[in-house]
Amino acid sequence: MFQRIIDGISASTGTTLRLTSLAAGAAFALFITTCFLCAAAFISVLEQYGPVQACLVGAGIFFLLTLAAATTYWGYKRQLRKEAQLAAERAAKSTASSMLADPMLLATALQIVRAVGVKRLLPILAIGGVALGIMASRAGASDEASAEPAE
Repeated sequence: MFQRIIDGISASTGTTLRLTSLAAGAAFALFITTCFLCAAAFISVLEQYGPVQACLVGAGIFFLLTLAAATTYWGYKRQLRKEAQLAAERAAKSTASSMLADPMLLATALQIVRAVGVKRLLPILAIGGVALGIMASRAGASDEASAEPAE
């Protein structure tokens, strides 16, 4: 049993290592390609217009690449924030539904209803429901205020 777990981990680690080294090689090749393209653009503009214009064109190219990377990063960050918010909402909903589906909780509630009686229990449940609603609205308001990042 432990041998299967160890074999699974070693196979997973080997695959991850191979994929990481392949990605690193591809990133290095992309870097070299970008360097040669920038050098070719620089030399072409240098021959046509002069050194100052060639440097400005090179700076413009790198500025555009930086803008593209920053836009991609901000979009990815916004997407992660939305996914985290959705996951938190799902977790809150599943917690409430799992409490109501718990057989021990239902059995205990049924015993309390039998012991106290329905007529006496209705006013207590109404007051408890109002208190629970107030607590939930306050908790929701404080969660919304703390969820806003300070940028």
